[in-house]
Amino acid sequence: QVQLVESGGGLVQPGGSLRLSCAASGSIFSINLMAWYCQAPGKERELVARIFSGGSTNYADSVKGRFTISRDNAKNTVHLQMNSLKFEDTAVYYCYVNYGRNPGSDSWGQGTQVTVSS
Repeated sequence: QVQLVESGGGLVQPGGSLRLSCAASGSIFSINLMAWYCQAPGKERELVARIFSGGSTNYADSVKGRFTISRDNAKNTVHLQMNSLKFEDTAVYYCYVNYGRNPGSDSWGQGTQVTVSS
């Protein structure tokens, strides 16, 4: 079973930055997709950014130009650089990975709290 361990969340002022990290461990032979989702209180979990094995990326419109997703293949780690943070970014952020042969297997991180407040 693949496990995802997240880190980097915390409290930051508006306009500040945070860098989230997610390290995958376990029986991993190939990673097809890694992604970050967020979930604010009372709302559904939403896709923030994702990166495919070939390196292509997708971002939610609300974070384009502010967030950057990246991956270290050798370490099976994905990062989310969060700049120019806004109050609206406050949420629990979850790491996700799809790995193995089609249809692949899924794993979720435990979530890390990001709070943007003055």
